[in-house]
Amino acid sequence: MALKIRLTRLGDKKSPFYRVVVADSRSPRDGKFVEILGTYNPLTDPAEIKIDNEKAEKWIKSGAIPTDTVKDLLAKSGAIKK
Repeated sequence: MALKIRLTRLGDKKSPFYRVVVADSRSPRDGKFVEILGTYNPLTDPAEIKIDNEKAEKWIKSGAIPTDTVKDLLAKSGAIKK
C-alpha cells in the first residue's frame, strides 16, 4: 500500500479549507484516510498552517510520500527542510 501525505478539501463553495492527511494513494481525494496531521486555511492573511510536526516526521520516515503542495507546507511549518 503506497501512502501519500496530501490535502483533502473541506469548506463551502469558494471558501476552501484543507486537512493534511495520510491516505492510500488509490483512495479518492476526499475519501478514506489513515490519520489527520493538521489543517491549512489559505483564506487568512497570512495563510494559517497547523501541522503536527512529530506525526509528519514519523509518517515520512515510515515511507509516506508528501505531494508537492504538502511538501511546501511542511517546510513552512518546520517539519522538513526544503
